[in-house]
Amino acid sequence: MWFFARDPVRDFPFELSQEPPEGNPPGPWALHRGRKKATGSLVSIFVYDVKPGAEEQTQVAKAAFKRLKTLRHPNILAYIDGLETEKCLHIVTEAVTPLGVYLKARAEAGGLKEQELSWGLHQVVKALSFLVNDCGLIHNNVCMAAVFVDRAGEWKLGGLDYMYSAQGNDGGPPRKGIPELEQYDPPELADSSGRVLREKWSADMWRLGCLIWEVFNGPLPRAAALRNPGKIPKSLVPHYCELVGANPKVRPNPARFLQNCQGPGGFMNNRFVETNLFLEEIQIKEPAEKQKFFQELSKSLDSFPEDFCRHKVLPQLLTAFEFGNAGAVVLTPLFKVGKLLSAEEYQQKIIPVVVKMFSSIDRAMRIRLLQQMEQFIQYLDEPTVNTQIFPHVVHGFLDTNPAIREQTVKSMLLLAPKLNENNLNVELMKHFARLQAKDEQGPIRCNTTVCLGKIGSYLSASTRHRVLTSAFSRATKDPFAPSRVAGVLGFAATHNLYSLSDCAHKILPVLCGLTVDPEKSVREQAFKAIRSFLSKLESVSEDPTQLAEVEKDVHAASSPGMGGTAASWAGWAVTGVSSLTSKLIRTHPTATSAETNVSQRPTPEGNPTPAPTPVPAASTTSSHWETQQEDKDEAEDSTTDRWDEEDWGSLEQEAESVLAQQDDWNSLGQASKAGQPRPDVDLWGEDSWEGLETDSRQAKAELARKKREERRREMEAKRAEKKAAKGPMKLGARKLD
Repeated sequence: MWFFARDPVRDFPFELSQEPPEGNPPGPWALHRGRKKATGSLVSIFVYDVKPGAEEQTQVAKAAFKRLKTLRHPNILAYIDGLETEKCLHIVTEAVTPLGVYLKARAEAGGLKEQELSWGLHQVVKALSFLVNDCGLIHNNVCMAAVFVDRAGEWKLGGLDYMYSAQGNDGGPPRKGIPELEQYDPPELADSSGRVLREKWSADMWRLGCLIWEVFNGPLPRAAALRNPGKIPKSLVPHYCELVGANPKVRPNPARFLQNCQGPGGFMNNRFVETNLFLEEIQIKEPAEKQKFFQELSKSLDSFPEDFCRHKVLPQLLTAFEFGNAGAVVLTPLFKVGKLLSAEEYQQKIIPVVVKMFSSIDRAMRIRLLQQMEQFIQYLDEPTVNTQIFPHVVHGFLDTNPAIREQTVKSMLLLAPKLNENNLNVELMKHFARLQAKDEQGPIRCNTTVCLGKIGSYLSASTRHRVLTSAFSRATKDPFAPSRVAGVLGFAATHNLYSLSDCAHKILPVLCGLTVDPEKSVREQAFKAIRSFLSKLESVSEDPTQLAEVEKDVHAASSPGMGGTAASWAGWAVTGVSSLTSKLIRTHPTATSAETNVSQRPTPEGNPTPAPTPVPAASTTSSHWETQQEDKDEAEDSTTDRWDEEDWGSLEQEAESVLAQQDDWNSLGQASKAGQPRPDVDLWGEDSWEGLETDSRQAKAELARKKREERRREMEAKRAEKKAAKGPMKLGARKLD
């Protein structure tokens, strides 16, 4: 029943690539690239084809198969699977490249650094030390063809074909019969008398000297060339000379050779070798040692090879965070290595860890994430930001640590483009309102205003109309001078988002009051902004057909590009305004009540600041607001200080309440303008500023109020004429509590 026989090669779970063998090293084996059929993971496959009349070579290949299968060491080629049939032998190992091919490729790309070569040779010597000192085995084939390099740049010792026991139990060294390999044999092997005294490692150490010579100088033409060190580094030359000395008795043990090279000023005494040795033993290191190592690692990564960082350092960093409780200290090196990854690799390896980090209660972890968000924000999709990251980030607005509150505000510049309607226009505005009016730190209030100006173009049209003018006007009354500057710059950066009516009736009166501000920087920015708004009004006055073009962005949907030119004109940024924030906070760690005039309840140390008590909304329905839309402009002009009476505090309600009663914000203002008594609510948007106004400011405000009153009367007269021409308007009944 021969037709039921199965082909073991075809059923083998690994397949060879169609590419030709790599490097064609001397010896019985041909090295092929391959992959695992089930997963597609890359491997290397050593293939030996059994040939008639080559029984000796077949026995050597089978011995190598057995040795590689049983020997396990980090510096010896890792065995994965194997296949032995009457026609062939297959050995599957980790994906590797012959050392000769690797050195040639790197030489074409600029060459290997000395620290990389030092670590590679360290690994080969360590493998020899394991074989001779721990296993009692002589490798007997140390050369360029027996060393391979994995994807992390790690050197692995292979070529176990001619290995034998140091005790001579298996009849001594097998015959090679290959001139390319026999040229590395030491000269004492030619003496068959046995009079030469030698150690069991003497022959392998001679071959190690030949390998070192070839690594730095290229292929060895003849044994006599070993007398000239050539390009071998000076720090390695004394130890190299011990290896190729004529007296085999004085050749050092591999362990002693490593010790000598790692001494002060030694060839293997460098940061790269130290880092690798620490990573190999990281599981048994103390937590304090790990913390110090990761803190210093980031400085060294720039000088390390990219493959080493991606394939050796990165897995250790991920493991340290996942299982080692390394904490925030791994973030800096983690994101530094992340820059070397492709977008797909970043999504697979870094993003899951980042999402998990955001849920951490470790303050150091949270502030590091916020500070370095720019490095990974482009890899986060919108659903992930809104459901897994933003809910954790907003806790920073309520933190008792000013540094965390500040970084949370600044991070909104990066998160805003990815936030959904509710998170951006409701939740975020609620926290911004509280920070701008009630935070005890002036720099944080300033940064909140700056950030609002930068993300204004992302807000919906209704939110922009309701929030921006009120927020920036409030900032111009802040006792902290940079906050007043930020309010002016906020108006300038979002000038295209206001109607001409708002510019004339709401914004310019505010800016004009700042022209006599005690701070020169505030006055300068106020004059600059006033000239910009006046120029805009004059251009439309001269050519009314430009009105539609000037106001095209006022009612437009949110767009990231709407405020670009204004922002560049203003020349501002959160980083620029907040560069002194930490210094200011350290200089004034606690703001006095005279500065903010906001009552703050003491908070127990270590606990986050509780959210403000939700403010009850006015009982005005959205349908009622729609009936009043026709006379909205008239109602707005009937008051003298619309922006100062804005109920911005209603944003502090819970999200559901805000969504259900979103229009109450403007309803409260209309009630005030119509002369109706306002609901009994705590409007910190109006009352909290009374204590902040000095006598001089009240006098200036009164003067500005009189001027606006005169303009209002003129505009009312014009509107009366227009209404008379249009006829009576139908108005819904007003209903106020």
